[in-house]
Amino acid sequence: MVFIGYEQGSKAYRMYDPVERRVCVSRDVVFDEAATWAWRDPETEATGEEEFTVDFFVNPVESAIADLGEQASTPVQGGASPASTATPPSPPEAPAGVEFCSPPNSITPGTDESPVRYHRVQDILSATEPVLDFDYSDQCLLASEEPMSLAEAEQQLCWRQAMQEELKSIEDNQTWSFAELPVGHKAIGLKWVYKVKKDPSGVVVKHKARLVAKGYVQQQGIDFEEVFAPVARMETVRLLIAVAASKGWEIHHMDVKSAFLNGDLEEEVYVVQPPGFIEKGKEGQVLRLKKALYGLKQAPRAWNAKLHNTLISLNFIKSETESAVYVRGTGSSRLIVGVYVDDLIISGAQASEIDFFKEEIKKKFRMSDLGLLSYYLGMEVVQKDDGVFLSQTAYAAKILEKTGMEGCNSTQVPMEARLKLKRESGGEGVDSTMYRSTVGSLRYLVNTRPDLAYFVGYVSRFMEKPTSEHWAAVKHILRYIAGTLDVGCCFGRREKVELRLIAFSDSDMAGDLDDRKSTTCVLYMLGDSLISWQSQKQKVVALSSCEAKYIAATTGACQGIWLNRLLAELLGEDPGQTVMKVDSKSAINLCKNPVLHDRSKHIDTRFHFIRECVEKKQIAVEYVRTEDQLADIPTKPVGRVRFLELRKKMGLEQAHQD
Repeated sequence: MVFIGYEQGSKAYRMYDPVERRVCVSRDVVFDEAATWAWRDPETEATGEEEFTVDFFVNPVESAIADLGEQASTPVQGGASPASTATPPSPPEAPAGVEFCSPPNSITPGTDESPVRYHRVQDILSATEPVLDFDYSDQCLLASEEPMSLAEAEQQLCWRQAMQEELKSIEDNQTWSFAELPVGHKAIGLKWVYKVKKDPSGVVVKHKARLVAKGYVQQQGIDFEEVFAPVARMETVRLLIAVAASKGWEIHHMDVKSAFLNGDLEEEVYVVQPPGFIEKGKEGQVLRLKKALYGLKQAPRAWNAKLHNTLISLNFIKSETESAVYVRGTGSSRLIVGVYVDDLIISGAQASEIDFFKEEIKKKFRMSDLGLLSYYLGMEVVQKDDGVFLSQTAYAAKILEKTGMEGCNSTQVPMEARLKLKRESGGEGVDSTMYRSTVGSLRYLVNTRPDLAYFVGYVSRFMEKPTSEHWAAVKHILRYIAGTLDVGCCFGRREKVELRLIAFSDSDMAGDLDDRKSTTCVLYMLGDSLISWQSQKQKVVALSSCEAKYIAATTGACQGIWLNRLLAELLGEDPGQTVMKVDSKSAINLCKNPVLHDRSKHIDTRFHFIRECVEKKQIAVEYVRTEDQLADIPTKPVGRVRFLELRKKMGLEQAHQD
């Protein structure tokens, strides 16, 4: 066997067998460097005529060529000088009777007693032809279902119909009118944006084309003034669902079609004609907007103002605590509407009141009645007689797929107990973009997974310069998610139970190794339904566990005052005093009286807010044993048994299969 090189893409050797006339590939090779090689066969030495071929492997994927065996080089005649240059190959026919072990591509070495001299790779490739039947199936996996340009969209009927539907909505809404562009004004460009809408299982339900203004060219003070538009906070959504579930109310969902097109503009704005739909005979004109378009910076605010005025005209009252909540009626005729941009969630004691409101709002806007709430902001909602179940199973599965963790071995806890990480760890650097994207996705998953609140917040501290140790902690969280995909929040039906807010406040002590700050956790329960949770690092360094828990209680008091006021507006009655559970008696004493002066005289004034709330009887601080402290999970990693016990007490359950 003659060593001729290394196998591409592996650690194997390539060897030529002159007897079998073929190349073999193997990693199990013993080299005899002391032996000599008889370059000339004694049987053919007299005639000097021998011709043999050696296959030359070329990666067909990287070189984009195929079937190189159909082309071969012209044999070098025996007796050629060892220093002679190989002649360019000619491509008549491949030599017959040659066995190939790899993709065929043969060259002919000299037959003299010198070592074999091969052709250059360039000579081999230049004699080949490009592949005519290249398989593009792998490239199709990278294609998007959504067109990237107007020309691409115009080739598909579904997208042409979607664009025509969008234009019809704009024209029916009398959004614009043709006009000449005034001197000193600049028309804003338009573009088409395409989106495939899918249900939680991934089935395509709609092809949506949106005509969007290039609002990034707008200048504040000239093209717009204010842009802020309120939306419902996630705590508000969960509180509304919890109230409806406890009272056995139905929750309905409606969507406003082309919502931003309904907003009235106060500014004078001009745009160009839509690409692909330029009016014949009016090519030189522009469009003056009477109402907003998607992409304009003031569009969300204009739509929100329009919706607000409409709901007020329907006798709704805007919540003073939450700008995206409206209520109407009292007692059995109570009706609640939560707004998130163009999505309305509606709940009330009487189904007839809900149906009546639907007919009212349909007269004002083009609406889509989606029936009972089942999917909202990426969350799956299951309504049953015994309560409502809220989860993000599909979203969690997408996170695992994006990170390549689907099918991984699961674990029962998100993080090992007593695990401590630092910014400057000894691990190697990792892809910061992938790290930030994954952690950002996990932060949205926390909306229905309070058991992840502390752990996701903990790994979020290292997004600036993540290392392999930080990424290992993230992967551990993903493994926990893989085993708990169908876990979510359960809001039970409790018609005869008093709806009262109960808070659990706790903190660790100097848990951050970098700055020695503590972590605050506050949980809020409505009855036995968890509706709000916070896990965040404190702004200052606490000198004792008492001080750390006192600061955590103040943070919880701020959230509790707001939640209690919002609950009162939803119910139309006073829900009573909020109860806060703290597992430190010294912190409780500090909440009630200015005691422990030597250990508390340095505490900033803002952290004494809890004391004022106690004096006004807005919050009652009570002691809870550490064993019953539900806020223990979102402050530090705990053992498996303790973690599973507290997770169950928090109201997290697995989805029930029907």
